[in-house]
Amino acid sequence: MTTTRPRQGRPRHTAQSDPHTSARDQILDAAGALFVAHGIAATSTRMIAERVGIRQASLYYHFTTKDEILAELLATSVRPSLEMVERIQAWVPERVSAAAALYAVAATDVRTLSRTPYNIGTLYLLPEVLAERFDSFRADRGQLQESYGSLGAAAASEGVARSLPPERIGELLIQLVEVVIQIRRSREPEAADTEAIASSCLRLCGLDEPVVTAARDEARILLSRLA
Repeated sequence: MTTTRPRQGRPRHTAQSDPHTSARDQILDAAGALFVAHGIAATSTRMIAERVGIRQASLYYHFTTKDEILAELLATSVRPSLEMVERIQAWVPERVSAAAALYAVAATDVRTLSRTPYNIGTLYLLPEVLAERFDSFRADRGQLQESYGSLGAAAASEGVARSLPPERIGELLIQLVEVVIQIRRSREPEAADTEAIASSCLRLCGLDEPVVTAARDEARILLSRLA
């Protein structure tokens, strides 16, 4: 008689809630929920493992520390928007206006922040995120802010943004986009919110309604081509 030995590796306490979701993604999802609900300091790797239904040692197969989990979650809140900036910059500049490019980046950013697990953007200002070990996240967000500044300055024609340097425009635009983080505290963002916020970015740059409408239509075409 042949005895089947138990499989070694990463045993779970309970079965996966969704067999189509990887253990790594389940860990990120669980950590996001706990970080937002209890704070970073009060959340342990044991709590995260228990929420997923795996042993604590199994969690370390995917992430060596709690900070590594947090760093990955923070990255998911800016990475897609930075990738969109890079893809737009790679596009022949003459084929897309600065206003349309700004709208496309803002819309992508709003959607990204709307979809991060458990509204991760609420963690941005926590003291732990200001630590040196999260410099990479802050550098990425700073790069995104600079992109907003350069696109906003290029799109600006008149109004408040015309008299401001690009770095100040970037500060205003990224804060305007991140209002979706506050919206998520009370309800789920809708497609209309994405359009309203991205359009407001163009208005902040002093663009009038006909130009905003044209840029929005151009951006939709651009986003469909880059999808």
